[in-house]
Amino acid sequence: MAAPRLALSVFVLMLAVITLSEGMRGTGPKKCCFRFNESEVPRDRVAGYIKTSQRCSNPAILLKTKAGRQLCVRPSAPWVKTLITYLDSKAIPGETSNL
Repeated sequence: MAAPRLALSVFVLMLAVITLSEGMRGTGPKKCCFRFNESEVPRDRVAGYIKTSQRCSNPAILLKTKAGRQLCVRPSAPWVKTLITYLDSKAIPGETSNL
């Protein structure tokens, strides 16, 4: 009688540990950049941008063009900083993302 209870207790404990460890792992970043577009993109072709996750190995800005393409650019590039300032000035107050 004690053996089935012990087996059930061990099973429930192992299930709890697995569930907890999977929940702590979480999901990884949706998009990271490993190759970068170095040439300047005209601002009239850019629809919006997002910053990649801090969990990515390379900090990056992901530009979305009006043609629907996504381009990885370096946030430290002077033209990217200017472009972000321009896009932020066009953003509607209260919006969290302009994509």
